[in-house]
Amino acid sequence: MIATPDAVLDFWFGAPGPAADVAARQRPLWFAKSAANDRIVVERFAETLVAAGKGELDDWAATPRGRLALIVVLDQFPHHIHRGHGQSFAYDARSLALAMEMIRRGEDAHLTPLERVFIYLPLEHAESMAMQDLSVALYEKLAIEAPAAERQLFDGFLDYARKHRDVVARFGRFPHRNEMLGRTSTADEIEFLKQPGSRF
Repeated sequence: MIATPDAVLDFWFGAPGPAADVAARQRPLWFAKSAANDRIVVERFAETLVAAGKGELDDWAATPRGRLALIVVLDQFPHHIHRGHGQSFAYDARSLALAMEMIRRGEDAHLTPLERVFIYLPLEHAESMAMQDLSVALYEKLAIEAPAAERQLFDGFLDYARKHRDVVARFGRFPHRNEMLGRTSTADEIEFLKQPGSRF
């Protein structure tokens, strides 16, 4: 069964509330590695990802929230559905194109700050310094504009964006993807991957 945009967003963000509360509740789904969560995404959204990958859900992009849902499907769900395999990056170019078009049009401004985090993640995932620099600039803007009660949350997203940029600045790519994508790691990358926190 193909999901609707509302079903995707309801699953991904859960019940509405303050950004810090939503993030605290949803963070294990968003960022932790969990076989149980992966199974749930496979069961509910595997067919939706296939359809999105074929361009069959492009009409979702006609509205800001529909485009957000499509980006979540293409940028986030592959990492649950194809965990540990190169296929988890197969939709990156499409999700990045969708995000960049939205940013160029200024339509990201129609979304909440927490929703915008997931519009900007395809840039943070790109092995491109131009995209990495823009990612950091966008997360800096979110952090600066955040209310005092939510500043720590958005500073955290900014910190991760900077860490991603620093890795791409150093290696030109994300070394932790090399094995999954059949790329040969350099000696420097192998040493880097031995460090805690190098595989994000």
